Amino acid sequence: MGVLPVRISIAWFSGWLALGLSVAGAQAGEDAPGRPALTVSAVRPRQLQMPRLLAVNGSVAAWQEASICSDVSGLRILRINAQVGDNVKQGQVLALLDDERLVAEVDQAAAAVAEAEANLADAEANAVRARAVAGSGAFSEQQVNQYLTAAKTARARLQSAKASLAAAQLRLKHTRLIANDDGVVSANRAILGAAPAEGQELFRLIRQWRLEWRGEVTGDELLRLHPGMPVTVRAAGAPDVAGKIRALAPALDAQSRNALVYADLPNAYPAGLRPGMFARGEILLGEQSAWAAPAEALALRDGFSYVYRLEQRQGDLARVRQIKVEVVSISGDLAELRGVGADDELVAAGGGFLVDGDWVRVVEK
Repeated sequence: MGVLPVRISIAWFSGWLALGLSVAGAQAGEDAPGRPALTVSAVRPRQLQMPRLLAVNGSVAAWQEASICSDVSGLRILRINAQVGDNVKQGQVLALLDDERLVAEVDQAAAAVAEAEANLADAEANAVRARAVAGSGAFSEQQVNQYLTAAKTARARLQSAKASLAAAQLRLKHTRLIANDDGVVSANRAILGAAPAEGQELFRLIRQWRLEWRGEVTGDELLRLHPGMPVTVRAAGAPDVAGKIRALAPALDAQSRNALVYADLPNAYPAGLRPGMFARGEILLGEQSAWAAPAEALALRDGFSYVYRLEQRQGDLARVRQIKVEVVSISGDLAELRGVGADDELVAAGGGFLVDGDWVRVVEK
């Protein structure tokens, strides 16, 4: 009966020893390099001056438009010399109206001027003779005043006839619809043979081929902006266009609580941008020191961004540790990151094929 407890104690000790050896072996297996999941290169984050960009949605619009209207009514359109998309110069004739009736009116007004001039000459001659004999008794004072009044009346009628002639000439001039500035025709409502009403718009121009970008920002973003800031505008299918903020809206919209930013785009029209296009703009706010790594080092999973840090280096092998990071911005092939530092050694590319704890083979670039 005294030997039995000793045997139980030895068995209990042997079991615990075996369990301890198995746990130690498992831990040693975890620390031992496994088969490399991937061959990668390493990169360290760099501290750089990164641009601070504000991304804003907006649209392209004409800087200013010019309207060409009919200044006379009841005249048919005889000829149309410009179509939508045509480049025109200031003073170029865009359309001609029927001027036959106005030509006759000008001739009639000119004849009235000639008649008034003759009447004035006769009246002034009578007035001169009346003044010469005034007081001699040849004409009464009343007759002298009548001759002087007739001369003044003839002079007024001549002025009225000249004004009528000028008005007729002006109406005749308006039968030629001309461009009031350089630009491109954006709308053409002229119809051959139609008789437009006075004031009816027939053509519309984009003045000087000049476009602008109008971005919509919040009140907080508006406080960070000022005229002169560089803007890069991107529209689908068109190259990037550089511009500068020209003006900021003086007030926010009462409904949306947003404000407009107006940026000049001097090369927008040749680049293919057109009014009405949706375009995204990036406003350069300045530069700031930040940690950056190649954008290829990022792996996107479940809506979050990760990088893989190399740990437990054993020769050319290393274990990767998945690190969650915040991507502040991406400029070119560099990504500004929060959550990494100078001491971190990251997988340069291929993180999408790795999982936390994988072993990789590290090669020099």
